[in-house]
Amino acid sequence: MTGDVNYSLRDEIRDYWSARAETFDLSVGHEIFSECERRAWHRLILKHLGPGEGRRVLDLACGTGVVSHLMHDLGYSVTGIDWSEAMLSKARAKAAQRESDIRFLLGNAERTLEEKESYDVLVTRHLVWTLVDPLAAFAEWFSLLKPGGRLLIVDGDFVSETWVTPLRQLLERIAGRTLGPAGGLDQSMVERHRSILSRLHFSRGATAQQVSALLSQAGFEQLVVDTRLGAIHRAQARHMNFLKALERSTQHRYVICATKPTSCSNHSLHQPMAR
Repeated sequence: MTGDVNYSLRDEIRDYWSARAETFDLSVGHEIFSECERRAWHRLILKHLGPGEGRRVLDLACGTGVVSHLMHDLGYSVTGIDWSEAMLSKARAKAAQRESDIRFLLGNAERTLEEKESYDVLVTRHLVWTLVDPLAAFAEWFSLLKPGGRLLIVDGDFVSETWVTPLRQLLERIAGRTLGPAGGLDQSMVERHRSILSRLHFSRGATAQQVSALLSQAGFEQLVVDTRLGAIHRAQARHMNFLKALERSTQHRYVICATKPTSCSNHSLHQPMAR
């Protein structure tokens, strides 16, 4: 962290994930560790978006490019954008190794600077809960889609306690170490994460209902909430300890598919009011 007065919360978030980049792909739920999980992701994407057939997709906060490659597998023309150069370095190396033609750009997912109405699909995984101003971000994403285009959000409430949480906390006190989702992070990174989370819009957790309401306010229609992610979670559980798998299975995790209307005669109706 820095004392620079121009150092914003967004900068802090970028630097946190940059620090995570080196080990990001070692975590289940970030990288994909089995063909079973990969196929489950493919089925989920096809269910809500259909095959790519060359359609343009923007992977927002693409990280190391995991979702970008899932979309590429299905025939999409993929651009990934992330604000962390460290994450993009990993993504580009992975793309080179797999000989894929995914384009990766350095940029802020909340203010992309991409051309308006230039994408058929936008996709993002585990980004929404970290947004500083989600309504402004959703209005930006709305503007990037062509009329009739779709936004696919994969996210969850990773903050609210489940019935597993007290059990995890008890076992952590006994073991003297972190056993749950923060496993593998040293205490300084855990504290950085908590500090950032406390200042975010969704500091108390991002539910599908809350996110859907903001998406509607930004102008999206035909919202579909899908919580049937069992195939993905079962595949991931095979590579996790029992406690982590159990806690993950009890969290409120979801997919939201939202559509930009084919007729958008007055985009200003969907823009958040100036502050």
